Amino acid sequence: MYENQLVSLLNRLDATNKHLDATTKHTSENPAVHETEELINEVRASIFDIKEDIDSNLANVPDDLEVAPNPKFKVGSQAIIEANHMEGMEGGTATITGAYDTVAYSVSFTTTTGGERVEDHKWVIHEELKNSGEDFLEPGEKAIIEASHMEGMEGAEATIESARDTTVYMIDFKPTTGGTEVENHKWVVESELSTK
Repeated sequence: MYENQLVSLLNRLDATNKHLDATTKHTSENPAVHETEELINEVRASIFDIKEDIDSNLANVPDDLEVAPNPKFKVGSQAIIEANHMEGMEGGTATITGAYDTVAYSVSFTTTTGGERVEDHKWVIHEELKNSGEDFLEPGEKAIIEASHMEGMEGAEATIESARDTTVYMIDFKPTTGGTEVENHKWVVESELSTK
């Protein structure tokens, strides 16, 4: 969807640039014309930068994941995190970077790198499980994880602990314990966010 909008903007910029060239072809040198051309080129470069950022952010989101048409928390908005999936998360302010409708699973698994078993990890979504098919999985079923939210997760066999049909959110947040901002954290479910 965003690609069509960016392409449309680029086409409008090209048309504006051609119109400017046509209307100023027979005029003498005018600094305002050069300033306008420079502005058009700056806007074009900004659009390419935005497209690159979006592509990068969405690179690890499954292709078949359905964008939520009307999420409670809109992309770009902020919310308070009620989840404690990791240290410094609970009570932090999240910026929503993605909202998708799917089934979120809590899973237990042994990492492919060895070590202690991970219990009740929240969340892996339906589209991140290998050969998950159309039907949602039930507690007790097993599946191979294709996500890499943490080291040793991808390729591990997961046991489904719970499942919920919900909107999941990808978020940016700065840990309340300090440190660098976490970008595109996957996933929190709608009930783990609240309004500011």
